[in-house]
Amino acid sequence: MIGLRPAQKSGERAPMHHFPANLLDGYRNFMNGRYSEQEQRYKVLAETGQSPQTLIVACCDSRAAPETIFDCGPGELFVVRNVANMVPPYEPDGQYHSTSAALEFAVQALQVKNIVVMGHGRCGGIKAALDPEAEPLSPGDFIGRWMNLLKPAAEQIASNSILTQAERQRALERVSIRNSIANLRTFPNIREREQAGTLTLHGAWFDISTGELWIMNGDTGDFSRPGM
Repeated sequence: MIGLRPAQKSGERAPMHHFPANLLDGYRNFMNGRYSEQEQRYKVLAETGQSPQTLIVACCDSRAAPETIFDCGPGELFVVRNVANMVPPYEPDGQYHSTSAALEFAVQALQVKNIVVMGHGRCGGIKAALDPEAEPLSPGDFIGRWMNLLKPAAEQIASNSILTQAERQRALERVSIRNSIANLRTFPNIREREQAGTLTLHGAWFDISTGELWIMNGDTGDFSRPGM
């Protein structure tokens, strides 16, 4: 019949026509490179499980991957990524909370010693928060609803006519990090562990255009570049 594919021969592999070729090429490079070099480490991790010391809450942005920025290998970081690297407040309301679920697992099961909230420059989510009149991307306006977590700060910064648009963007990117750290402390287990000295909260901001990393001072909330 016209339009039907020829029957697949026994033992013949089905073609993967629609899988991105660059990903397959990258996988081959991975197997011949990093996996080959660290094969024993992967086997140990598979058998014994993971025990990372640090959880990083990062943005979905493809230009700001924590494992790349911090040059970490397998098993070193537990990473949760969402739009604008935000942490919502503790809300045990029976709804779906993926970031909160990741926090719960990292803190209570893995018992990480550090949580880093890492923002970055030119964040699309932050840009959306500063422009609430922008047309939603879909009827559900998922991004707009998510960015409402920053609404009070966004409104205050957006109304500051002294700042340029780029300055408002950077200001909210950093205020958002402080806001997320404050929200982390609304989680009872995180608050208790921080008070007991077994968990430390950190903020960081990465500049995509220059590669600069800025670290938040936990006492003042100011950002500065670490000595290299």
